[in-house]
Amino acid sequence: MQARFRYVCGCVTERNGNRVERKDVTITVKDLYLSYNAKEVIHGISFEIYRNEIFSIIGPAQSGKTSLLRCLNRTIEFTSGTSVRGTVMVDGQNVRTMKNVFDLRRKIGMVAPLPVGLPISIYDNVAFAPRCSGLTNKSDLDGIVEKCLRQAALWDEVKDRLHSLGTAISGGQQQRLTIARALSHQPDILCLDEFSIAIDPVTTMRIEDVLIELKNEMTIILVTNLTHQAKRLGSRTMFLYNGNLIELDTNEVIFSEKPGKIETYDYINGLFG
Repeated sequence: MQARFRYVCGCVTERNGNRVERKDVTITVKDLYLSYNAKEVIHGISFEIYRNEIFSIIGPAQSGKTSLLRCLNRTIEFTSGTSVRGTVMVDGQNVRTMKNVFDLRRKIGMVAPLPVGLPISIYDNVAFAPRCSGLTNKSDLDGIVEKCLRQAALWDEVKDRLHSLGTAISGGQQQRLTIARALSHQPDILCLDEFSIAIDPVTTMRIEDVLIELKNEMTIILVTNLTHQAKRLGSRTMFLYNGNLIELDTNEVIFSEKPGKIETYDYINGLFG
């Protein structure tokens, strides 16, 4: 069965040839290959991500989801023996030829699967990136810390203990602190890699509500093994399997009874993975 849509220059073209409204593309990936030493783990995938959407990526373990995120902001370069081919464009710039990689990483915030709090105060966790960028004015830092903690739905819980150790709060609070820290450098794109893997369902729902609000300010890329989470949050979902892009479409298609690929249906319905 052929995919229901194909993507051409930021437009969606239906099989009958009718054009659909052009989308504002913020990320373009074309013919992306990634190898660790001699082993190829991403096999020439191409796709686009639109501005201010929640773009979900699903697939079994070892499908290349985390590696893909790391290609977007070039943190893949921290791993020795990697080889990247193809093109990744962010807001019209080729990330592989950008001279200032720190600007790229400020533009693309990352949240890891497990909360990684710095062993400093809650306040200093959030103020860390702005200070590294040269901001020293306390009033400005205070405003950023409060804004980011509010955006991460954490302010009301920690406002009276901002100078307590960030690693001493609960796991769910630490994950929200990680999100606040990622927001502190005002990214245009926020990548979340299995953010709910180590937190309870109530906290997960609170963070999901936060993400829906944040979509108005930034583009969100959500890697998740929870297909229901992808369905709840995403506007479009991409299915990766063994480093191959099996299907990318709107959630209405991906999670329907007849997605474009039988592999998509089988994975979402738990027949493998």
